[in-house]
Amino acid sequence: MKAARFDYIRPRTVQEVLDHLAEHGDEAKVIAGGQSLVPTMNVRLAAPAVLIDINHVEELSGIEADKGTLRIGALTRHAEIAASETVAAHAPLLSMAAPWIAHEAIRNRGTFGGSLATADPASEWPACATVLDATIHLVSARGTRQVAAGDFFQGVYETAIEPDELLTHVEIPAIGEGYRAGFSEFARRKGDYASVGVAVQGRVGASGAIGRLLKRGEGRLHDLRIAFFGVAARPMLATAAAAALEEQPLDESTLKAAQEALPTDFTPMEDLYMSSAAKAHLARVLLGRVMTTLYHGEGR
Repeated sequence: MKAARFDYIRPRTVQEVLDHLAEHGDEAKVIAGGQSLVPTMNVRLAAPAVLIDINHVEELSGIEADKGTLRIGALTRHAEIAASETVAAHAPLLSMAAPWIAHEAIRNRGTFGGSLATADPASEWPACATVLDATIHLVSARGTRQVAAGDFFQGVYETAIEPDELLTHVEIPAIGEGYRAGFSEFARRKGDYASVGVAVQGRVGASGAIGRLLKRGEGRLHDLRIAFFGVAARPMLATAAAAALEEQPLDESTLKAAQEALPTDFTPMEDLYMSSAAKAHLARVLLGRVMTTLYHGEGR
């Protein structure tokens, strides 16, 4: 099939984008990499009357770090994030997740902001943003606002973005001393959307008043944030599983308690290829795998 007819606009500034969004409202769609929007247009699941191409709006690109905060522009490509030493130093979880995104051609064209705005429940960036407590910056002709990642993703392809708003950039707190990240997912074939995935960040350090970091493979788990994707309509924070791990050494009994807590956090939704029970099993396996890697210092 082919996309329905549409008008095409190519602005060069954010203000121009906002003017067009204000004028056309629900009839307009913003396009950057187009890796999600174009396929849906071709099968007529999306039929915007106006397509606003933001690829030439330079102020929407770039990666910067300042005063403990990592800033990633909405137009930044997945491949740029994967190759960035700044990202690796300040948000290593993103560096770990980037190679799992689809294929190289898609990583070269797809954008960070586009993935967040699309909010596919099986995509990596929304879960990472949730774990990292990212702040998503939105702007419109009415003004600017910031939305926490935990409030931004609302359902399958549903976010807090209003029709006249543009996602400009994302701010992420830099990883703290002693913190580590872990990431894993399972897909039917390399490059497919994940059937189940998990992103984790937390600290492995001394307990009590000692307050010093211990050698790899020692210490207790603190300040854990665990998010699963591919299991629900949006990224799911596994708060019960994290609570079972908090302030504990990672031994067999602790890990088992965390895995047994997962049904409290979510019941996986089935899809065309996998049952809910199979996804629940995978979630337990991936949690064990990523926590073991993080705890023993193999994560970043």
